Amino acid sequence: MSQPHIGIIGAGLSGLRCADILLQNGARVTILEARERIGGRVHQSSVGSHVVDLGPNWIHGAGENPIMDIAKATGTIVHDPEGGNIKFSREGQLIDETVTSKVEGFVWTTISEAFEYSNRHGDSIPAEKSLFDFFGERVGQSDLSDTEKELALDASKLWGAYVGEPIEGQSLRFFRLEECVDGSNFVVASTYRRILEHVSKNAKANANIHLNSPVININAPERDDKSPTRHRVTVTTTTNKIYTFDEVVVTCPLGWLKQNTTAFTPGLPPRLLEAINNISYGRLEKVYITFPQAWWHNNTEKSTVFAQFLEPSYTPHHETAEWNQECLSMASLPSSTAHPTLLFYTYGESGAEIINSIAHLAPSSPEYTDTLIKTLEPFYSRLPGYDPTLADCIPSALLATQWQKDEYAGHGSYCNFQIGVAAADQDIECLRNGVGSGSARGLWFAGEHTAPFVALGTTTGAYWSGERIAREICEARGLQVVGAIGGVGDEQPSGGCK
Repeated sequence: MSQPHIGIIGAGLSGLRCADILLQNGARVTILEARERIGGRVHQSSVGSHVVDLGPNWIHGAGENPIMDIAKATGTIVHDPEGGNIKFSREGQLIDETVTSKVEGFVWTTISEAFEYSNRHGDSIPAEKSLFDFFGERVGQSDLSDTEKELALDASKLWGAYVGEPIEGQSLRFFRLEECVDGSNFVVASTYRRILEHVSKNAKANANIHLNSPVININAPERDDKSPTRHRVTVTTTTNKIYTFDEVVVTCPLGWLKQNTTAFTPGLPPRLLEAINNISYGRLEKVYITFPQAWWHNNTEKSTVFAQFLEPSYTPHHETAEWNQECLSMASLPSSTAHPTLLFYTYGESGAEIINSIAHLAPSSPEYTDTLIKTLEPFYSRLPGYDPTLADCIPSALLATQWQKDEYAGHGSYCNFQIGVAAADQDIECLRNGVGSGSARGLWFAGEHTAPFVALGTTTGAYWSGERIAREICEARGLQVVGAIGGVGDEQPSGGCK
């Protein structure tokens, strides 16, 4: 049998891992990447003199997780953030530590209950019922005081920073699909750089990688086993360069698929199009603000690690934008990676409003800096130790991600599941299996949106999805399958299957 030539569209973690397995098993691999670099949404930049992740900066679930294994193998520093988590009320007042602990405990207990409830009763939960509705019910049944109930509901809304959209729209029915690999979540303190280098090593050495090659058409006709002509898939880029492959793996983000369904010839099967449209795509953004010194950090167990600003009434914003904000102190990281920076996670309409305010500005311009300071100063100025007269309290550098403005990221972050979706689990399986494509057309799909249920929306999921497709292609092509760990199931921690 001749060596199959596999085309991979996208050089993110999914595409790179797919290439790695295919190359290990004797395939010829060509990767077409739209950007001028590899890594996709795994990418670093600098805020001042500090290197930071623009895309993922967590490893979700430290259980059986290949990304955690790679982090250990490469000397990547990871950190389970512990310490002082503080909250501010609607009026901007620091909430009592005892009340904060009580509210935080209630929120995380309710999240765990929601995962279990979604797992056990998913089929009977109305499609329009949200996670916030579930919180409302649990708050009503609790023995919290009226003030604590309000704080608990306000705090629950910051789950939006996990999925990129407000909790009011989060499907309770499919909330189970947001559950991650069992175990603690870790900040990647020294960035994903070494992890990316490890995953990409084989592809960089042995695949043909074409950068600056955005794809505009994928022609994958039905395979005709009776035809004497060899079945081929052709891919056309924006420069009208045409590549010909035996199989093609599309690892583009879900948002890109949503906006480029017409790039496929013949058109994608109706069920596959339906799945692409049904699954939602989040809008998570990050804003880094670095200072000369970490004036909020006092090197004790009570130093601020996370700060949450609940339903703020003290700063103007558009009435349709949920303006809750959360920040992580990078000064709380291990000493070799710590720096005096606050990382704000912003999402949904509030993230869109912030990004729209700076999209037309050069990051080096005073207007860019002033706009971000004006937006976030009402929050960080409430942290302990702030004094506007001190130089250490004046930001020295700022950097905001703009994934919503990035066409190759699909103008967003990663998949999630909003109210109204009726069969999200089947939609994911449809994308994963490439209903009406796959071996029938030589057209395969991978990416975080096709991952096992326990890893959707994560780097682990992207990695696993690339490996899975490579294994399936090897099996379809009669190649040996080495280097892959085997199938990862959809069982989830709260489902009682692990």
